[in-house]
Amino acid sequence: MFEGIERFVREEDGAAGVEYALLLTIAAVIIGAAAKVMSPIIKTTFNTVITGLGGTPVP
Repeated sequence: MFEGIERFVREEDGAAGVEYALLLTIAAVIIGAAAKVMSPIIKTTFNTVITGLGGTPVP
């Protein structure tokens, strides 16, 4: 992994930097969308566990 980062830093080709930036942007958008979709499911699961343990669910 560190070899790739070192190679990126030494890379003089501007296209490679743009490609890495695009990949990181796409990954961030996908992670953000997944978090938005999964958050109600995760909240429901945690509330089920909290209720099962006798606690008060989070609103």
